[in-house]
Amino acid sequence: MSTMNNQVQKKMNPLTLQQVTIQDPFWSSREQNVTETVVPYQWDALNDNIPGAEPSHTIENFRLAAGEAKGEYYGMVFQDSDLGKWLETVGFILSRERDPELEKTADEVIDLLERAQQPDGYLNTYYTVKKPGERWTNLRDNHELYCAGHLMEAAVSYYQATGKRKFLDIMSRYADYIATVFGPGPDQIQGYDGHPEIELALVKMYEATGEAKYLELSSFFVDQRGQQPYFFDQEAEKRQENSSRKRSYDYFQAHAPVREQHTAEGHSVRAVYLYSAMADLAVENGDQQLLDACKQLWKDTTRRKMYVTGGIGSSEYEERFTVPYDLPNDRAYAETCAAIGLMFWAHRMLQIEADREYADVMERALYNGVLSGISLDGKSYFYVNPLEVWPDTANHRHDMSTVKVTRQPWFGCACCPPNIARLIASLGQYIYSQNEERKELYVHLYIGSKAEVELAGQPVRLIQTTNYPWDGSVELELDMEQVTEFGVSLRIPGWCKEAKIAVNGVEVTDAVTNSGYASLRRTWQPGDRITLDLSMPVELIFAHPALRENAGKAALQRGPVVFCLEEADNGANLQDIELAADAKLEAVFDEKLLGGVVVINGAATRSDSSAADADELYATSPAARVPAQITAVPYYAWSNRTPGEMTVWVRYRS
Repeated sequence: MSTMNNQVQKKMNPLTLQQVTIQDPFWSSREQNVTETVVPYQWDALNDNIPGAEPSHTIENFRLAAGEAKGEYYGMVFQDSDLGKWLETVGFILSRERDPELEKTADEVIDLLERAQQPDGYLNTYYTVKKPGERWTNLRDNHELYCAGHLMEAAVSYYQATGKRKFLDIMSRYADYIATVFGPGPDQIQGYDGHPEIELALVKMYEATGEAKYLELSSFFVDQRGQQPYFFDQEAEKRQENSSRKRSYDYFQAHAPVREQHTAEGHSVRAVYLYSAMADLAVENGDQQLLDACKQLWKDTTRRKMYVTGGIGSSEYEERFTVPYDLPNDRAYAETCAAIGLMFWAHRMLQIEADREYADVMERALYNGVLSGISLDGKSYFYVNPLEVWPDTANHRHDMSTVKVTRQPWFGCACCPPNIARLIASLGQYIYSQNEERKELYVHLYIGSKAEVELAGQPVRLIQTTNYPWDGSVELELDMEQVTEFGVSLRIPGWCKEAKIAVNGVEVTDAVTNSGYASLRRTWQPGDRITLDLSMPVELIFAHPALRENAGKAALQRGPVVFCLEEADNGANLQDIELAADAKLEAVFDEKLLGGVVVINGAATRSDSSAADADELYATSPAARVPAQITAVPYYAWSNRTPGEMTVWVRYRS
């Protein structure tokens, strides 16, 4: 069980959505798109009103559970979670601005949840409709607690946004019931869910309600994982199940007790959800051992198993981590949900340690592996995010069936679309944190915004203005009623080789840099302005030599954005293009392309295909090289035009 150690404390706490308003040329339109397009679109999807899209049946399943419709359950065993994520997104939107019509829709579906809830508090449509009497008989595969967790997170979000308790009360009744079913008692189930999620949700329930038993239950689930005899074996034996169907325990992160897990294993989304809960509990329980495990897992994940885009989970088989440096490009799985989960984990670790490394990874995932999962219009999605696509092979090889060359309107397994919506809708809480004891405000992400916070007992409004990620210039204006002494800590991104800070036009030379944050502590005057200039040249990125897939290749990055080549700009056979070490690469903003993006133009070479002999597959001399111009676009924006080839990694000649 937990090892108490009061040394584990958060260095800071994030500002809430109620404290932050995004006003940004890059993100405001995306935030607005989630509110005006994505949420209504996904509501239609949950109600099976999208022509041509795979049906969801989610709302109908709840109507069936409430006895208000006739028919059969349809969908994945975790279909309930899609509604949970949608409602959580609504809560985040309402935290920023109340919307009576959206709130009315949410209240009506919450009423439906209440009617679908069983008298003892149980709420799961799959078991209520399809398998009544079989609750808690297959926790390994059927996501009961996972679905409960997503509904709990939604309830907390909605309560914090509206102050309405109905949804929170519904989920409190469910959590209370779960606490009677699971635990160390002789008549309780001493197990855990195959898909971690309820663990982090229960921490949120504890924070919202003050009920210590929710925190204790979360700790129980985490501590129980990996204990022997293995719970899933006992469960399968009760079901009299054929053991040949059994997955390995590392798939579920249950191969060893969590404090003894040192490498990221198994299903990547499950892993980062579990690690997020572990970080939460390390703080809540003062558990240094648990935090140490998180730090080891973090190093293995981000230094040996993460794509340059912030994607994780390289294998389509079991959507899992494999071995260090196994990061294929054309078969990359890199599920959108996994990059989102990595952000969750990074954000939690950042609050504990105030180390730039966590914010850097959070930002890398956000601008690349997460944002690539949604189209520019918000109406189609990638579940899988490859770093190289050749449509002719992706569309014909059976071993690449998960690689799509265009985003899809919806999925039968639709975890990613509502997940990315809730991430964008909640982005405001990732930008700033506060250390109340030290009277210090941290700036993690450079996103135009207004933050309202109390520092040194005084209300302070910070207004951030920037054209990031296209420009490295940031201005922070401090607005308060009187002179106040406090600290402002600015993240200097790891990709930035040169940063200049000035206050009211005077360059700062005495900033104290700690773990990648430049701290300015002084007595501030109302109207003081901090300017930060981050050098943002085009960079060539090279992979570790052990990453065999990228030997002899380079990726293009500028600031936090990773770029790619698309056939639409560069013609076919992108793998033949080669950059030279002295290639001049120029970044230019194109307001008419892909909603307005920076593109990278430069010189390269490629084979002279016109001189090649079409009747000879192999030859004893290489094809002649001819000059070529390349145009690279942000990776997140690929596949928003004519379908075609794409690659992140480009051949490189030193």
